Amino acid sequence: MKLRLDPTRCQGYGLCQEPAPDLIDIDDFGYASVVADPTPGTSEDAARAAVEACPNSALRLER
Repeated sequence: MKLRLDPTRCQGYGLCQEPAPDLIDIDDFGYASVVADPTPGTSEDAARAAVEACPNSALRLER
């Protein structure tokens, strides 16, 4: 799976990083960047939680 970020939808809330700190980095202004793709198991669950945490649907998982 790949974790994708649409930077035009990211509003800098930073809520996505809490469930997936190994997958998502937050800059000084709160904007996200994907630093790793999830692996099967725990990080895949964390990626799903990060997608759900984003209020603007800036994150998505792709196969």
